[in-house]
Amino acid sequence: MFQCLALACLAIFYGCYFGKMLLQKRKGIQTDQIGKGKSGTAKQIEIVMKIATILVPFAEVISIAANTTALPYVLRIAGLILVSLGDLVFIVSVMTMRDSWRAGVSETDETSLVTNGIYQLSRNPAFLGFDLVYLGVLLMFFNAPLLLFSLFAAVMFHVQIVFVEEPFLVRQFGDDYQRYVQKTGRYLGCKK
Repeated sequence: MFQCLALACLAIFYGCYFGKMLLQKRKGIQTDQIGKGKSGTAKQIEIVMKIATILVPFAEVISIAANTTALPYVLRIAGLILVSLGDLVFIVSVMTMRDSWRAGVSETDETSLVTNGIYQLSRNPAFLGFDLVYLGVLLMFFNAPLLLFSLFAAVMFHVQIVFVEEPFLVRQFGDDYQRYVQKTGRYLGCKK
């Protein structure tokens, strides 16, 4: 049961990710900006993040196929809830971003600062969605390699946000972004 549900959740998640990329490509938008047009630390961070996000699904699928688990049933159920929530958060965030959504930072594309919808609750709901999916699958099929790959990817998302995306957004949107930061949490929650 857990195997089929986990694979369905991953298919929904990555279907949204790659489906959105395909839809934007048809509009002439290059969604995958990871490592493109950058140099130095920003490029290195984005490339390492991309490698991490490629490794995790492989570790997830292998863990699902092996049906590995070291956790009790109740935590596997919690994992299923988290991975489903991660799908929902990611889908809503990508839909809310509309054509401003990019994987990685684009120094050349003109995009809008999105602060409505789910972005009122989180400045980074797409990353939060990834993290929830990773944590959910980890709880469902816990094993040491999956833990290491998932942690590595989550840390790389955080590094990407703090050292690449946020400085870019400050440069791109200035005071508007600073006001947004003052009222909305990086991952979850409103500041008041």
